[in-house]
Amino acid sequence: MVQAWYMDDVPGDPRQPHRPDPDRPVGLEQLRRLGVLYWKLDADKYENDPELEKVRRERNYSWMDIITICKDTLPNYEEKIKMFYEEHLHLDDEIRYILDGSGYFDVRDKEDKWIRIFMEKGDMITLPAGIYHRFTVDEKNYAKAMRLFVGEPVWTAYNRPADHFEARGQYVKFLAQTA
Repeated sequence: MVQAWYMDDVPGDPRQPHRPDPDRPVGLEQLRRLGVLYWKLDADKYENDPELEKVRRERNYSWMDIITICKDTLPNYEEKIKMFYEEHLHLDDEIRYILDGSGYFDVRDKEDKWIRIFMEKGDMITLPAGIYHRFTVDEKNYAKAMRLFVGEPVWTAYNRPADHFEARGQYVKFLAQTA
């Protein structure tokens, strides 16, 4: 089961958990109300997993690749890690399936507070178009992830503020309807 919590406001290494004391956990239903969807799959059989194929077919995730995020394999590692951690949104859903390693997706809630989602091997998440978010590996500095898209891949991230995009407006309307 995925773990999620409201982050503390303590500055420091973003690769640390940033759990407040007392803990403020966030459940799957609260994430769903933000449009964040989650699946637990068997990452050891991702190449021939009927569960993954079912999700891909139902959600029309037609394009896929795999990225390994670690110092030895990702060119310009430090620069990319900083870029991934900049608060941004996309005009399309962002779908990530952790095949190995671990990291954090942070998403904004309705009150603009950060929720941290710990992702590890077997976790798959969909972030809706227009949601402000960011990503970082944890202190192990390693994650291998499948990236999925509906149609051709779009890599463009729009750093905050990006409220003028139609995808952001549609997302804000979605939030209002789930209130």
